[in-house]
Amino acid sequence: MKFTLSWLKQHLDTDATLDQIDAALTRIGLEVEGIENPGEKLAAFRVAKVLTAERHPQADKLQVLTVDTGDGVPLQVVCGAPNARAGLVGVLGLPGATVPANGMVLKVAAVRGVESNGMMCSSRELELGDDHDGIIELPADAPIGTSFADYADLNDPVFDVSITPNRQDCMGVRGIARDLAAAGLGTLKPLDATPVKAEGPGPEVRIEAPEGCPAYFGQTVRGVTNGASPDWMQARLKAVGQRPISALVDITNYVMIDHGRPLHVYDKAKLSGALTVRKAKPGEQVLALNEKTYTLDESITVIADDNGVHDIGGIMGGEDTGVSEATTEVVIECAYFDPEHIARAGQKLLLTSDARSRFERGVDAAFLEDGIAIAARLVTQICGGTASEVTRAGTPPQVGITTGYDPALAETLGGLAIPAGRQKAILESLGFTVEPLDANGDPVELSEGFDAFRVTAPSWRRDIDGPADLVEEVIRIEGIDNVPSTPLPRTPGVATPTATPEQKLERRMRRTAAARGFNEAVTWSFIAEKEAAAVGGGAWALANPISEDLKVMRPSLLPGLLMAAGRNAKRGATSVRLFEIGRRYLADAEKLTLTALLAGDKRARGWQAGKAAPFDAYDAKAEALALLEAAGAPVGNLQVMGEAGEAWHPGQSATLRLGPKTVLAAFGMLHPTLLRQFDLDGPVAAVEVFLDAIPAKRSTGFMRPAYTPPPLQAVTRDFAFIVPAELAAGDLVRAVRNADKAAITDARLFDLFTGAGVEEGKKSLAIEVTLQPGEKSFTDAEIKAVADKVVAAATKLGATLRG
Repeated sequence: MKFTLSWLKQHLDTDATLDQIDAALTRIGLEVEGIENPGEKLAAFRVAKVLTAERHPQADKLQVLTVDTGDGVPLQVVCGAPNARAGLVGVLGLPGATVPANGMVLKVAAVRGVESNGMMCSSRELELGDDHDGIIELPADAPIGTSFADYADLNDPVFDVSITPNRQDCMGVRGIARDLAAAGLGTLKPLDATPVKAEGPGPEVRIEAPEGCPAYFGQTVRGVTNGASPDWMQARLKAVGQRPISALVDITNYVMIDHGRPLHVYDKAKLSGALTVRKAKPGEQVLALNEKTYTLDESITVIADDNGVHDIGGIMGGEDTGVSEATTEVVIECAYFDPEHIARAGQKLLLTSDARSRFERGVDAAFLEDGIAIAARLVTQICGGTASEVTRAGTPPQVGITTGYDPALAETLGGLAIPAGRQKAILESLGFTVEPLDANGDPVELSEGFDAFRVTAPSWRRDIDGPADLVEEVIRIEGIDNVPSTPLPRTPGVATPTATPEQKLERRMRRTAAARGFNEAVTWSFIAEKEAAAVGGGAWALANPISEDLKVMRPSLLPGLLMAAGRNAKRGATSVRLFEIGRRYLADAEKLTLTALLAGDKRARGWQAGKAAPFDAYDAKAEALALLEAAGAPVGNLQVMGEAGEAWHPGQSATLRLGPKTVLAAFGMLHPTLLRQFDLDGPVAAVEVFLDAIPAKRSTGFMRPAYTPPPLQAVTRDFAFIVPAELAAGDLVRAVRNADKAAITDARLFDLFTGAGVEEGKKSLAIEVTLQPGEKSFTDAEIKAVADKVVAAATKLGATLRG
């Protein structure tokens, strides 16, 4: 919401400074996002008069001007404007000034061999309009040498205020002025909403869809002349980002910003029959004022006549009944549209407008009479004409609840004790009706003693729903900074842990991934449909996304990390190691997942190893095992199996499982097709750890057993087996480790050999087995018995002991 200081003072009688208004707005909940003074950038531009104008000796289209700047020393300026002539009063940019339109800094320079001391400016160059055919022409009596910003009254600061969705009353300048008056920064000026003199009947209006539009007021003005709006109105509209169009259109925009009351005007000559508020028929179309055609359905409220739809009710008018310079008779629309219907229609059509942003928040239902009176008065004052009677179709809804209120709630709910009289004054200054009641519920004077207030909210505050909302109003005006800081009570002793097991797991995994050299990334939970399709497709999509690129709830964290890796690679990163902990959104539930990505070089080029080495599937497996171990998974019992998914390279990826069904992780190289979709060059390794699938640890009590190292030294034995080439080494290691769980504490693969001495289709795997004696050392017979068990376990997998 934007407004100028002078516009605010049309409603607020105040002597407060700019800084005081700025601080007060933020203090009462209307956060100021910025204040800009358009006159500051024009400080170096002066009102100047052209004394002489001669043709440039080296260029036919240029003139050499002598310009009076008011200091008695004329300046020579080269100018190419066709309207430059002796006697013209315009705007001169002096050396050192910055041209707002292009950022050019003016300086003394030679133009075709002739010195020029500045520039005579056009409206476009000063960002005051689109005119660039000639330089600005000011009245002959404009004071020479005066700052142009002061002369044109451009030193009018513009406030940009963030309005929260519940404060629909502050979507107009008057609502903001009311809040500032309540905060003590001045007095709210009375509103003049005197109706204009009416002659003749008003327009014919019918309501067939009261659920979408409960009330519709219309008034005809005949004999209007639709030219340019007054300079003061254009200046205010331009200051807040509105483009002046014509007097009739500008009036509707002005009233909307001034009072938060959207209006619409129809060219009466383009209408046929009565204006009818109805539901659209399926397939009906309307060409809106934004020059786009919209297809409607029966859920959308429209304004139509005998010829068809002319207006998407409460959102945007139609092009075919819009006013023009030829318009001589208009119908002013001032209606109340149901906020929920407006919101749903706008979402369905993907159509936003200033009117929609106000109607879907809820405009003042009781302001229809005043709104149409103000609009009709401005139309007759600016465009002339004679107004008809007002046609009132339907009944505006009753908005503004009445509730009991105990002033003690300001302290018990808001934390600030405020005298009852002060609370009554605050609420009344905001437009509430406050009535003190005795114990029997009868009205009494505040001075006589009371038990509670009966408070009625004004029609412009549909957000008020009960006593807690009244506390909020009182506290924000009194000042939330005045609420004393009070610590919460704390039980003596050590605080009870509050983190859940899932939160503890996330923290531990973050620390582990960071310690292993990964950088944490945080990516969007929503991705585009094509990105979701690349990893199997998403189960959930938004019907009304804020962007088509953020439409599908991610089924995997890989797309976000791949895009992040691509951005890093494009900025020169040669090695990218990223991880993210987040949720995948599958058809059945949300799944907590840790995904890590390895892209680029694992090892930089150097004199020892030569070329740079990329990451491979074994690097991904090592990271997967390390992360699973940190998560508490039984790493020693995991099986390496295939079927990692379509996003993975089929020959260089696998899964880690507890049994055939419980998948704890996927690892390996990503599919080249997936990498091409995300514009990534070179191989990329990745890991997905499914944290929700890791079995919880069994409860073993509150205390760990004391650490007791084994008293005897461990014994190692090496075994070399000839096995089928397709046998996974991990399966053999697992079988050997489980051959004697009492004696064998570890088994690891230390050699893989194929070649001479090993027949085709076979390979040699060498395993080191660690035996840990208990109470006494192993005898030779005991070691041989364990070795026999190892060989027997390997034999079941088709292995034979290598001779």
